Amino acid sequence: MRSVFLLWLAASLVTGCEGKGNDYWQGYVEGEYVMLASPYAGQLQKLHVRRGEQAAAGKPLSALGQESERAARREAAQRLNAALARLENLRVPRRTPEIEALRAELKQVEVARELSETNLSREEGLVRSGATSRTRYDEARSAFERDKARVAEAQAQLRNAQMPVGREAERKAAESEVEASKAALAQAAWRLEQKSVAAPVSGLVHETFFVEGEWVPAGRPVAALLPPGNVKVRFYVPEAVVSTMTANRELTVLCDGCPAPIAGKVSFVSSQAEYTPPVLYSKESRAKLVFLVEVRLEGAALRPGQPVDVKPK
Repeated sequence: MRSVFLLWLAASLVTGCEGKGNDYWQGYVEGEYVMLASPYAGQLQKLHVRRGEQAAAGKPLSALGQESERAARREAAQRLNAALARLENLRVPRRTPEIEALRAELKQVEVARELSETNLSREEGLVRSGATSRTRYDEARSAFERDKARVAEAQAQLRNAQMPVGREAERKAAESEVEASKAALAQAAWRLEQKSVAAPVSGLVHETFFVEGEWVPAGRPVAALLPPGNVKVRFYVPEAVVSTMTANRELTVLCDGCPAPIAGKVSFVSSQAEYTPPVLYSKESRAKLVFLVEVRLEGAALRPGQPVDVKPK
């Protein structure tokens, strides 16, 4: 069908050029479609649009089966929670009752040290006056040193209990595990999101290729979207005219039923010449070279396949 249309276009081109000179060139409207697909395969569970509808940007278009991806996301979330719990357990000190017991023990040894210190001071005075023996003084001094060491030990145990349970290397390993779990959760969420396709831009739903219940292979488009800015006019000009078709040159597009001419600018000029098709033409017509030119339109509501006339502005 497309080849027949191009043959008709070429025939119109030659007839138009011979009849009107360089004032008009006949062409047609073509669309650049956005093919919307999921990178994953699955059964099409929901098709939210129909052919010919207008879809706003962000509107859901289709959804494939997502049971496996939802389960993977839940698993990744649970793994992240477990990793966070392990990290928190390594960061916090011991339980409060254990710390309180160590504080009470420290208080007891401090009281014992104060008592032994008092006894040592009394024995020092007595030994100077000769009221007691050197042996009792040495015993009092040993008791004081013992209680002093017990206080230092109790203080060290309390400080250790108030520090995080895990060692530095264990905490770093737990932090790395948390980051890995976060990445796995993000990946699972992305895979789940990819099973649903939404319109990236506003446009016309030109075609849908599957119905609900069908299996959609990975990467196969479910719908084709035609944004308004993706509509262009294609026409061919003779060799003698192609040098005037510079980029951004302003042209005017006319069509049957259009209320007013449509402004457009040249966006592409082919660098390769083509021969007019050798059907129903003389040798002179077949020898003519033509070049493809594309024109971007400014706010035009034209449809692909629609024939148009293009003329200089």
